[in-house]
Amino acid sequence: MKPMGQWIGEGWKFGRHNMKAGTEKKEPQIVLRGGKPSAVILDIDVYQEILERLEDIEDLQMLTRMREKPLSFRKLDSFLEEFPRRV
Repeated sequence: MKPMGQWIGEGWKFGRHNMKAGTEKKEPQIVLRGGKPSAVILDIDVYQEILERLEDIEDLQMLTRMREKPLSFRKLDSFLEEFPRRV
């Protein structure tokens, strides 16, 4: 695989775009080792959005599992015996 960028002076050059140290960039940056991609540098906002989406997927999977089980109800007195008030 051909390297996607090259080091020039103070930063990396990616095609027409230059990324100097300390500048914000929304596009992911690919780190190459031995000419092969080994890591990706993401903008923190993009990374946090990915984490939120993963959490949403986990929540939906848990909800799907919960819906597969039949609902069961019990009397309030029974519940309060198991979980007494702490106030």
